[in-house]
Amino acid sequence: MNHKLTVTAVTYLNTKPFLYGIVKSGFDAQIQLELDIPSQCAKKLASGAAQIGLIPVAAIPELNNAQIISDYCIGTLNEVKTVCLYSDYPIEALTHLYLDFHSRTSVELTKILLREYWGVTPKLLPAGSDYIQKIGGSVGGLIIGDRTIGLEDKYPFVYDLGAAWHDLTGLPFVFAAWVSTVPLSDTFIQQFNQALQLGLDSIPQLLYLLQSPDPNFSLDRYFNQYISYTFNEKKREALQLFLSKIAVNALTKPTSKMMV
Repeated sequence: MNHKLTVTAVTYLNTKPFLYGIVKSGFDAQIQLELDIPSQCAKKLASGAAQIGLIPVAAIPELNNAQIISDYCIGTLNEVKTVCLYSDYPIEALTHLYLDFHSRTSVELTKILLREYWGVTPKLLPAGSDYIQKIGGSVGGLIIGDRTIGLEDKYPFVYDLGAAWHDLTGLPFVFAAWVSTVPLSDTFIQQFNQALQLGLDSIPQLLYLLQSPDPNFSLDRYFNQYISYTFNEKKREALQLFLSKIAVNALTKPTSKMMV
């Protein structure tokens, strides 16, 4: 290759092991690495500004020539802790619900769970940058990522989307996957996956280097219990089910051939 491929990755805490592996292995020298919120990662792949990205899986069907290239993902087996609905009232008493603008996947998952799991129909509101301050009373909100840390102590009702999906389907969930929109050599893919694996193997070291954003938040439990990084057959099954649900409900219209 005469030029470096641009790789966009999520800035959240759950991605730090991947980033650590990419840098520690020296693989970052082969690529142009950029960090963004999930929705921006997807936009960069769609526009061609990046060729590889750790993107919300709900965006995959809208990409041309999208191919999942990694054995690793951002997923969960049950509770995920950092993708939740927060409210002062029980979910059945909510009249309005703000939807976090950071990730389409979490928004679409919320819609599925409201319909199929909780059976409630609050009015869904697009979220601006200050929407968290508007949560209260009968108005709840979907919040994802590092901004959720410490919020369990602020709101009396917290609904974990990973746990709700597991209760509904019996399956794990995949929030984000490594996707390419261009052909890659087998060697590149192998080296990329080795770098990601190195990062996961280095989590014990990473725990010494990272400071928890909240004294009651355990990075050890988060990396090793709540986030599940292996993209295995059960997660592939869960991903296909999720994509089929959002397609059937016309929330997205798959237009590309996706390889998972």
